[in-house]
Amino acid sequence: MATVEQALARLQRSAFRAKFHLSEQDRQYIADKGMETIQRHAADFVRTRLAPASIPNDGKQTPMRGHPVFIAQHACACCCRGCLHKWYHVPMGRELTENEQERIVKLLMAWIARQLDCDMK
Repeated sequence: MATVEQALARLQRSAFRAKFHLSEQDRQYIADKGMETIQRHAADFVRTRLAPASIPNDGKQTPMRGHPVFIAQHACACCCRGCLHKWYHVPMGRELTENEQERIVKLLMAWIARQLDCDMK
């Protein structure tokens, strides 16, 4: 997997990935819960929805709305194992390592932080 900065720059060049943005409702949820809670949610979603070696509904396990992390997952191509393989060459058919899970969460949180920074400018 590339560095967070490299990955974010590459994702911005994708018309599909670049169209994702946090809604006002997402921003308010983050403000209410705090970034630590959002990071815990991200780690939980990655562990339960992406990390297993076999995911019966791969490609459909991440909703398009309903939580800021879901939006970040689509924006960062971390929404399913197929996208992880295509964008980051993460092999399919095996469980994600702890390190891989941590790197994905770090990328998701960096994307969310950038979205929040855009509001302040």
